[in-house]
Amino acid sequence: MELRSELLKSIWYAFTALDVEKSGKVSKSQLKVLSHNLCTVLSIPHDPVALEEHFRDDDDGPVSSQGYMPYLNKYILDKVKEGSFVKENFDELCWTLTAKKNYRPNGKTSIPLKDAFRFWCLFNFLSEDKYPLVMVPDEVEYLLKKVCMAMNVELNYVELEDYFSQEPLQQSGIVVWKFLELVNSGKLTRGIDKDALSMAIEEVYREIVEDVLKQGYLWKKGQLRRNWTERWFTLRPSTLAYYVSEDRKDRKGSIPLDRNCCVEVLPDKDGKRCMFCVKTLAKTYEMSASDTKQRQEWTTAIQTVIRLEAEGKKSLHKDLKLKRREQREQRERRKAAKEEEMLRLRALQEEKEKKLQELELLKEAQRQAEVLLQQDEQRRRAQHEEMQRALEVQLRDAEQARASMQAEMVLKEAEAERQKKRIQELEEMQQGLEEALRLEIKARQDEEAFRYAQARLLAEEEEKLKQLMFMKEEQEQYILKTQREKQELRQEMETKSRALEEAQLHLEEVRVNRQRVDQDVMAAQRKLRQASTNVKHWNVQMNRLMHPIGPGDKKSSSGLGGFSSFRVPPQKDPGLKLRQKSEEREREESKENVESARRLSQASDMDTQP
Repeated sequence: MELRSELLKSIWYAFTALDVEKSGKVSKSQLKVLSHNLCTVLSIPHDPVALEEHFRDDDDGPVSSQGYMPYLNKYILDKVKEGSFVKENFDELCWTLTAKKNYRPNGKTSIPLKDAFRFWCLFNFLSEDKYPLVMVPDEVEYLLKKVCMAMNVELNYVELEDYFSQEPLQQSGIVVWKFLELVNSGKLTRGIDKDALSMAIEEVYREIVEDVLKQGYLWKKGQLRRNWTERWFTLRPSTLAYYVSEDRKDRKGSIPLDRNCCVEVLPDKDGKRCMFCVKTLAKTYEMSASDTKQRQEWTTAIQTVIRLEAEGKKSLHKDLKLKRREQREQRERRKAAKEEEMLRLRALQEEKEKKLQELELLKEAQRQAEVLLQQDEQRRRAQHEEMQRALEVQLRDAEQARASMQAEMVLKEAEAERQKKRIQELEEMQQGLEEALRLEIKARQDEEAFRYAQARLLAEEEEKLKQLMFMKEEQEQYILKTQREKQELRQEMETKSRALEEAQLHLEEVRVNRQRVDQDVMAAQRKLRQASTNVKHWNVQMNRLMHPIGPGDKKSSSGLGGFSSFRVPPQKDPGLKLRQKSEEREREESKENVESARRLSQASDMDTQP
């Protein structure tokens, strides 16, 4: 599935390049040429008639990508075998078709066409598995950083951030032609030699697309002659191949790498330094690097390949791409969760403000209640002051009366004392009234709360009453239904009772008939016995009459002398046939009686059943 997905990305570019009118459809003649070229580079046989048969109902009209996909899958991609073709040739075919239409180099700062092709392949490898193909900013930064690391320079992050900030729509990803336009603009490659850039692009291309984890010259010790020879080594997943030179035309051999292999560092010997070996189950291969750094890089890369084999992974960069994609998805999920949390906090803030508003309304209502209480207090104070003024008037009158009536002072002292006591009682009464007013206000507030609770209880009681009435109606319906069923059951029981009485009467008649039949049977048996006795008597008489008279018998007759020597032959007993017939009749009658008795018992059982 991974190979099919990679091939489909390149074929998508070729198909869209043939769609000149951008209608999503391509003519059949162009698809024939494209299919033939794809079969050629993929090293599979081409069937020119299959396309015509597949689109027989489409006349000569153009074909959409959705219509071309079944043919592409059935006749081309299903026949592709990994390792049977050169993928670089396949990519070059699709690049040639799409570059003519879409690639526009812009002068001196443009990279060579070969480097643009490699960037296109790298873009396809790192792009998202969605159409149209785009590469997210994180992958753009990763690719450009890999190229800069190959040249030992720092990536210009400022220019890259400015580019994405100027075009916000590209935050979700850019297409390959925008990416090549960014590279050709020279903003990110300012001051870098073109040859160094080409070498870096090729190195990254070999590493990511061709799965070349490391390559370079190493000294290798021979297995037979044990001599040291310098070879060009190329490390890929599951294999370490070595060639005569770096053009990789003359391959001398390969070392299979799997989970059972290991790499070890060796001490210097035989005049070689920076040595290490690769141990497999069959052989041990000794090699020597140019320096300690190269040995460390080689041993780390080989250990990485062995780890991938142990984990069942075929490509390091495919695994890294999936991990980076998972990290992006995790960041997006965390971002979405953070936004959701912000929305929740905003909702809580709004709810808090709403509650504060409600609290303000409650405070306002409390202030109004306090104003009403103050008004009541002022009114009570006015009444009290008025009462005090009245009392003062009374005191002045009393003083005037005392001045005018000195003689009556002694008499009025007792009354004055009573008046003072009365005033004290009035003041206490006033305090009691104030306390009672305060309690009344509190009682009114409690009454309002109780009324609200009572209204809520009344509403609940009304709802329960409705449910009770509904249940009562259902119960009445159920009672009516039960009464109807009971009436029907009573009628059915009466019907069955009448049927049972009729069956019992019928059973009695059958029993009487059975007794009558039994009496007839007994009479027939008596007659049969009597007939059998008669038959036996007549048989004896017949035997006596049929017995021949021998010579010397006393009873002889002259008339029978001529027949004295004649012997009557024995004859069959006629009573035997009568007995057999009578026995057969008895058996038949007994069978009929048994059968009738069985039918009567079944009828009685059926009648007695409810």
